[in-house]
Amino acid sequence: MAWEVTRTVRVRLDVPDDRKSDLHATNTKFQYCANRTAEWAWRYPDNACVTSKSKAEAAIYDELRHDTDGLHANLVQKAIKRATDDIGNCVDRLADGENTSKPEYDTFSIVYDKRAATYYRDRVSLATVNGRVECEYDLPDDPEGTPHGEYLLNEDYSFSTSTVHYNSEADEFYLHAAMEREIDANNPEKAEDSRVLGVDCNVDDHIAVTSTGRFVGSADYLNHQRREFEKRRASLQQASTRSAHLTYQRIGDRFGRWSEDYLHRCSNEIVAEAERHGCTHIAFEDLAQIRERISDGKKFQQWAFRELQEQVTYKADEHGIMVESVEPSYTSQQCSKCGCTLEENRNGQRFACLDCSYSVNADYNAAKNVARKLALKLQRGQKSPAGGAFCQYALKSGIMTVNATDVASDRYVSAERESTDKPTASAVGS
Repeated sequence: MAWEVTRTVRVRLDVPDDRKSDLHATNTKFQYCANRTAEWAWRYPDNACVTSKSKAEAAIYDELRHDTDGLHANLVQKAIKRATDDIGNCVDRLADGENTSKPEYDTFSIVYDKRAATYYRDRVSLATVNGRVECEYDLPDDPEGTPHGEYLLNEDYSFSTSTVHYNSEADEFYLHAAMEREIDANNPEKAEDSRVLGVDCNVDDHIAVTSTGRFVGSADYLNHQRREFEKRRASLQQASTRSAHLTYQRIGDRFGRWSEDYLHRCSNEIVAEAERHGCTHIAFEDLAQIRERISDGKKFQQWAFRELQEQVTYKADEHGIMVESVEPSYTSQQCSKCGCTLEENRNGQRFACLDCSYSVNADYNAAKNVARKLALKLQRGQKSPAGGAFCQYALKSGIMTVNATDVASDRYVSAERESTDKPTASAVGS
């Protein structure tokens, strides 16, 4: 048995001044191919959109090669794949009842695999419309302990399909290098295996989302009920009639009792989800950290988080499931598929990785990151990581296993068809 670890390292490229225009020209033609593919494949609402790369290649590859004379053949193929993958994600959103539109490409982002790029530990050779350009890496003086040292310069990791980006403000090019390593896990001598369900709590939309794709409760509904209750109490307080005074006393903390019952139902669902997937642990983000990033106007939500976690804790204990918290840094910005961490990856309720184009509900992506953090913490806590137990985290379509030093990639989960308990996309895509 083996699994793959994938890590993304962002490294600045030292591009010769006289070759920068070649990279810009290459990007222009790459984006043209992606836009042309999207234009051809996007057929909603009249017909089913085309999400098959092979179908798109058979139809328009020759046209694109003719229109982009000088662009490497593999870059044409990668542009076609980017567009069909993104349209597949759009099809899923349409099936989920979300609004979306045809993908459009106007930023600098070129996908390079080993046919269009030659990767070295200190430099990369990139295919452009004007031949190859060699770019040295701008590495830290002491890379030890940095992603560059742990992955980019580590011979245990090999280069995989990566992307080149451009920062217009700084006039700098960056390689988002995808580093892969295969971990051999044949016949480990197991101790107690751990399996984690990750839970991401929210101030709006759903109250909680699990790493298995379960959307629990509605924070919007809870807040609406609280506001309506507070308005009614305020109205009764302002009234001077005896009837209003008696009604005010009678309703008391009716909302508190109602909301506690509502959170009980949510906590029951989370614990049931953990049991359904055979989980030994449930992971939440650290409550203190959640309080710090919520404004004073959200005191109710602070209470809701605490109440929900306390209810899950005592109910999970009855089923022999432990509840633990993890440090929440970057759970909303990190791609749970490739590991790329960028603030721009998240846009509201949508997570779209700028590096690997993985797109999914943002809270679901965060829940997977919460789960893998605890799984990794549990694995590192074992006395003999090499021959110890499997530490895993539960996903919508199975489980993933971590080792003592890194977290396995979720790459076996289909990025094109990973919806979350929503209708299938077969009606609007093919």
